[in-house]
Amino acid sequence: MKTLSLYRRRLIPDECILLKDDIILYADDDHILTKWNTLKPKKILHHGDSCYYLNKGVKVSRFYTEDDILICWYCDIVSYEWKEEKTVLLSTDLLLDVLVYPDGSFKLLDMDELAEARSRSLISDALLQSSLLTANRLLHEIYDNKFHKIYTSVFNNMETPYGNARNAV
Repeated sequence: MKTLSLYRRRLIPDECILLKDDIILYADDDHILTKWNTLKPKKILHHGDSCYYLNKGVKVSRFYTEDDILICWYCDIVSYEWKEEKTVLLSTDLLLDVLVYPDGSFKLLDMDELAEARSRSLISDALLQSSLLTANRLLHEIYDNKFHKIYTSVFNNMETPYGNARNAV
């Protein structure tokens, strides 16, 4: 199996980072599952795991405190681009984020950044439309009580080289 490298590209601020410390637990044509510690330590956020939904334009991360208490599911709206014969995945953050909390409440974030990115020509009309449509689909899945069935069950059901993904972190 070829080594897989993951890159995260942001539009605001403009940066592209190799996620060299992320541990890839599982990868197939539809999903990549990773675990990680925060790049920039925060007061509460300590570590987490992420599932790249390669056919949905979403990356769902579980954020945890140092003592393994779930803070939220953080859903990045993204575009994916494979490079170098599918050994490099570039994930571009399309700015909109949806946070889903353990109590079922949720927030849509960064609509202002998306508008700013478009006004500064940092994002194309096609990617703007993709971001909006993907966020809309995700919100409808949340409204219809399908979020956990579609997105969080993957963490619990994937077998990884480290055992069941539920125990990966």
